[in-house]
Amino acid sequence: MNEFVESMAQVVTGVTVVTVKDERDDVGVTVGTFTSISLDPPLVMVSLDNAGYLNELLLRHDRWAASVLSAGQKTVASRFATAGRPGARLLLAGMPHHRGEQSGALIVDGGVTALEAETVKVVPAGDHTLFIAKVLGVDYVDASVLPLSRYRSRYR
Repeated sequence: MNEFVESMAQVVTGVTVVTVKDERDDVGVTVGTFTSISLDPPLVMVSLDNAGYLNELLLRHDRWAASVLSAGQKTVASRFATAGRPGARLLLAGMPHHRGEQSGALIVDGGVTALEAETVKVVPAGDHTLFIAKVLGVDYVDASVLPLSRYRSRYR
C-alpha cells in the first residue's frame, strides 16, 4: 500500500476547502479531490474520508460550498486540514470570507473560484464517499491568481 500512496503523491492536485452549515456550527475540511464531472448539467464531485465529520454532515445536509484556494492561501489549507480543528468560523477569523446565499455555507474569499452545490448522488468508494452535486451557482472566479496545489505531500 505504501507504493500506492507514494504513486498518488506524484499527482498534482488542486486544493479546495469544502464547507457546510450545520445546525450547531459551520464545518469545513481541506480536500484534494474536487472536480467537475459534467458541463450539462453542471455537476461537481468531492471525495471525503468516511471517518471524517464532514462526510457525516454531508450525508445529512445536501447543500455545501467549495472554495478553490489560491497559491497565497496555504494557511487556510493547513487550518482546515488539521485534526481536531475548531469550527470553520473560528478558522476563518480575521480572513476574508462570507456566507453563500444558496447553501448558507461559509465561502473563503481570495481563492481562484468558489461555488455552491447540492448533492444529487452519494457513492460509497472504499474508505471514501463520493458526493456528486449539481452546481447551484458560481460565487466568484478570479483568473488573475494562481491556484494552490498539492504535490508530494506539500502545498505549492
